Amino acid sequence: MTAATEAVAVTGAAVRTALDVVIDPELDEPITDLGFVRSVEVDGSAVEVHLRLPTSFCAPNFAWLMASDAYEAVAALPGVERVVVELDDHHDSELINAGLAASAGYKGTFRHEAEDSLDELRVTFQHKAHTAAMERAITALLRVDGTTDIYALRLGDLPDEPTTAALRARRATIGLPVDDDAPVLVESDGTRPAPEKAEFMLRRARSVRISVDGNAHFCRGLLATRYPGAEHDQSIREDASR
Repeated sequence: MTAATEAVAVTGAAVRTALDVVIDPELDEPITDLGFVRSVEVDGSAVEVHLRLPTSFCAPNFAWLMASDAYEAVAALPGVERVVVELDDHHDSELINAGLAASAGYKGTFRHEAEDSLDELRVTFQHKAHTAAMERAITALLRVDGTTDIYALRLGDLPDEPTTAALRARRATIGLPVDDDAPVLVESDGTRPAPEKAEFMLRRARSVRISVDGNAHFCRGLLATRYPGAEHDQSIREDASR
């Protein structure tokens, strides 16, 4: 332990703030906002975090992503020397918790049951999150000015509000430009549709957003049913269009 490390006091609030960056890939929300963080305990430089999910049969690959991301987020905190992250009440809890404790990685934990890589899965849902965020931002503007030409719309034309900030963040995540001159209505690879297909593309994006928001709402309800009182740990997503 270095003197610099000794000078840093780890707090529960700091741990929860670190966990804000851990996203449920399917729901596109932080696990802290969803109420998935069951408890945080800090003992000097040691931190123990327990996670909970809406059902015992949530997809193991998503469960692993969130648990391992939580471990990495907490381990990166200054002053933290020992981290335990455990997933409670899941049908693969024992396997996941043992894999995290042994730093075995996804493949080392699930072995023959593991997919080749979770990277592709993560990227797929990051692109889906971008599509939903794009629809939210455009729809928010259309509610103010229904005459807006969505094909010609640029990032700089969007109002300074949470939907715009969320769109910029999700574009940055998948490597799309975030400058004011960048077109808003684009495919996940950054290509623009033909002008006559702009409305169709917005409708398609709306269906994606409705699916994401619907799943998030459903999972929040399931969590509160499974763990009474969990609803008090949930936050309303500011950029959601409902």
